[in-house]
Amino acid sequence: MSDIKEIIDELIKFRNDRDWEQFHDSKNLATAISIEAAELNELFLWKNIEDSEKVDQEKIKEELADILAFSFLLAEKHNFNVKDIVLDKIKRNGEKYPADKARGTAKKYNEL
Repeated sequence: MSDIKEIIDELIKFRNDRDWEQFHDSKNLATAISIEAAELNELFLWKNIEDSEKVDQEKIKEELADILAFSFLLAEKHNFNVKDIVLDKIKRNGEKYPADKARGTAKKYNEL
């Protein structure tokens, strides 16, 4: 069993033991991802670069885990293979951002 499948199976068991599947429609899962991402961002709010690197690692892990959990549940809901969709996105980004043009710049692909 892959690590990702094991995580998703545990998330589903946790969810089902609490009868929460009824709340996990696509809209609510996507909204939960956004809210958890905002909570992650809040950890860095008003901090300069140096201070932002000193944010409590446990708090970062907690918010990141929430984002990943809801993301995995949304992927599972739509029968997406997480590994496949991430690797496909990396491939497509590689085509949009060739290393020889994108190295060292934050320009968007249409500005390279």
